[in-house]
Amino acid sequence: MANRYQSNDLILYIGALFVAAGMDADKSAIVAPLLVEADLMGHTTHGIAQAPAYLSGLENGLMKGTGDPLVVADRGATITWDGQRISGVWLTAKAIDLAIERSKKYGTATIAIRRSGHIACLAAFLSRATEKGCMIELASSDPSIVSVAPYGGTKPAFTPNPIAVGIPTSDNPILIDISASITTNGLTGRLFSEGKKLPGDWVQDKFGQPSDDPAVLFTDPPGTILPIGGKEYGHKGFGLALMIEALTQGLSGLGRADPPEGWGAAVYLKVTDPGAFGGTEEFIRQTSWLAKSCRGNPPADGVESVRLPGDNAFANKAEALKNGLELYPGLLDGLKDFSDKFNISEPRPI
Repeated sequence: MANRYQSNDLILYIGALFVAAGMDADKSAIVAPLLVEADLMGHTTHGIAQAPAYLSGLENGLMKGTGDPLVVADRGATITWDGQRISGVWLTAKAIDLAIERSKKYGTATIAIRRSGHIACLAAFLSRATEKGCMIELASSDPSIVSVAPYGGTKPAFTPNPIAVGIPTSDNPILIDISASITTNGLTGRLFSEGKKLPGDWVQDKFGQPSDDPAVLFTDPPGTILPIGGKEYGHKGFGLALMIEALTQGLSGLGRADPPEGWGAAVYLKVTDPGAFGGTEEFIRQTSWLAKSCRGNPPADGVESVRLPGDNAFANKAEALKNGLELYPGLLDGLKDFSDKFNISEPRPI
């Protein structure tokens, strides 16, 4: 039987490692729970799996664990920050909290962040806003990294460019978390290291031939991840990628047109208070009807029932909180060197 852990034990362990590596305690208290939250929701490549890279970043100076963002512009309903390479998870959480506050005054609040650290799992942030009765849109890209080619091309030009939306309902919120590409750097890297294949032709080699082998991404020159829609309908993902690049890098004022600065993120988020529009009650009435209608839709052959985005995440989290969180095999191995260095004991499985 696989080892399971209490989520609070994992949060305390990862938080202690961050503090030992130089992160402010108040920042660690936000970052560690959000990484564990990703694993609770089932996003195993963008939660605890990111902790070793964050710890290395704190040690080599590529990510900062102290300080505050610089305010580039503030017009009340629109704000731009220079994140100064501070932890992107912390920056994004603080930005969402500020946007919620501003949305109650202005109806909507939009924040763009440049020079943010990597922000991990977008879905993990969404309930922060939906619990306040707000709708949230969140997107990120990395101006210094390329792994996805434009539709019809063979040279990498973008990152997978995730975008997430949280929509309140009378029950669990709808939590949409997708990318402009079919898959992510995290998953392809994991499968490559394990010698495994992808479920379908989600990548292409350097000649533009579709493949299910992530190894084509590690050649010289490398192949690329395909946009949503693949070889046939990839213009859809390409268009979404262009929009996310403009929202994250264009609005923040720093992106691919500038010299690369290392692994990180450009971030865009918008929080909307439905009360400033048709009213919160009417908003919830409409979104709840939509959710019920979709879940009640007759399932196709081989499908047990129609699920909404986020349904699996809530089910995974409930099961993990009840029985313990089953971690992806080897997930804590990447933290062992840091545990030994800082003399911090790993949590014991249940």
